[in-house]
Amino acid sequence: MHMADALIVPGTAGVMFAASGAAAAYSIYKVRQENAPEKVPVMGVMGAFVFAAQMINFTIPGTGSSGHLCGGLLLSAILGPYAAFLTMIGVLLVQCLFFADGGLLALGCNIWNMAFYGCFVGALLIWKNLMKNGASKGKITLSSILGCVITLQMGAFSVCVETYVSGISSLPFGAFLTAMLPIHLAIGLVEGLITAAVLCFIHEARPELLWGIGAGQQKKARLSLGKTLGILAAAAAVTGGVLSLAASSLPDGLEWALGRVAGSAELPASGSAFDAAESIQSATSFLPDYAFPGSESAAGTTVSGLVGALITALVLIAVALAFHFFRNRKSGTAA
Repeated sequence: MHMADALIVPGTAGVMFAASGAAAAYSIYKVRQENAPEKVPVMGVMGAFVFAAQMINFTIPGTGSSGHLCGGLLLSAILGPYAAFLTMIGVLLVQCLFFADGGLLALGCNIWNMAFYGCFVGALLIWKNLMKNGASKGKITLSSILGCVITLQMGAFSVCVETYVSGISSLPFGAFLTAMLPIHLAIGLVEGLITAAVLCFIHEARPELLWGIGAGQQKKARLSLGKTLGILAAAAAVTGGVLSLAASSLPDGLEWALGRVAGSAELPASGSAFDAAESIQSATSFLPDYAFPGSESAAGTTVSGLVGALITALVLIAVALAFHFFRNRKSGTAA
């Protein structure tokens, strides 16, 4: 659901940057109140995992479309909504700047559509309420599917609103909405199942990693924190470096909807703001579209998956350390 710059105007972009920025500032404030330094490597590993997982587009049978994991609810169920939101920003920023995935002007929109709903609506209203008396595989699966379906529908609806208020005449609101919501319903169901599988593994391996599962959780951990993170890091490497080669080549849900409504997944854009954003991305994206420039070699996909996951992990850990995330020693002492 990565929006391109051509789908919005600078005014809409500014509003969405402000909204996403406000949510990010509050999230930084909240994360700095936590005293849980062990979450720093978790943030890096899970950010790398979501980056790699987003490279795998899965086919939606009978539609000619594909979809990929967003990851907001998955991250929130492990890190909590505030750290998860910041982690998603890191993933989307790396994708945008280094791989030209999603427009730079549209970054505020993409953060809101792909991160805000999953991290806050999905985590605080769905996951937390269903988990407050303890977790089970059934509850994890139900929460994952409900959370992913509902928040992905909200994200798809927001895309339609953002294009409407931007005055994109080739995307009439009603027709675009009719195309976007059903296809993202199917994508949300698949994402929910993937999210449930990962969270059920964590529930078995290291249940205390799950956020908001209630004080009554007494399930014994089967693996150490280090081994659990090692497995997730290895999964990120395999996903980004190997499984990404089998990703569907069909257009994703947003591209598919654009094709049905506007006749093309690529809309024209002109203006100084668009030119500036494109110029910046051209200068920073060393593996555009997850490939070597001017090459269709499969090695470009593998390198993109591995390098992108590593960069994401390092950036997130560096930011967490620089801003003293999870290190409020006063609150820890008071507790």
